[in-house]
Amino acid sequence: MPSIRFVAVFLFALAFALVQAAPVFKAKPVVHTGDGTFFAPGLGACGKTNKASDLIVAVGHGVFDSFPGATANPNKNPICGKKIKATFKGKSVVATVEDRCAGCAGAADLDFTEAGFKKLASLSVGRLHGVKWEFV
Repeated sequence: MPSIRFVAVFLFALAFALVQAAPVFKAKPVVHTGDGTFFAPGLGACGKTNKASDLIVAVGHGVFDSFPGATANPNKNPICGKKIKATFKGKSVVATVEDRCAGCAGAADLDFTEAGFKKLASLSVGRLHGVKWEFV
């Protein structure tokens, strides 16, 4: 008859093996859709000064303010420094979140620097409807 110690070790090893073999499910990334515009950056809500040539983006205030861990101090918002990939009509750009778009009507709207906007369309377009984006 097996000893209690043997049974305990066997059950522990079996449980460990089953946990190791369990599949890991990754959550599907959330894809946001909104308008895209461009702005002249300066001191952003994240506390950094940016230039028009930087690939940064201001996200709509709805997303910025409700990002997990956000506080009353926007400089400390965990969204700051996150990268997003935005796509419009087959073109895409990866930009870093460094600002909050207070003037954006939609929660998922984006305001790019000129450099970022130009990766998606000509500045003469002005506003892009239906920009899809996600955190990367």
